[in-house]
Amino acid sequence: MAFFIGDDCIACGLCESECPEEAISEGDGIYVIDADLCSDCGNCADVCPVEAPAPAEE
Repeated sequence: MAFFIGDDCIACGLCESECPEEAISEGDGIYVIDADLCSDCGNCADVCPVEAPAPAEE
């Protein structure tokens, strides 16, 4: 199960540098996670100041 970044994202970029799979990139106003690359480690959620990353629901 991959993580996704919700609309609460403030585009600070902290999550991108913490992703060991390089699955996070800057999107249109918020960051996005490539579900095919995400290893579900949770590093992005650990560093996010607004708790925007969350596990995707199946």
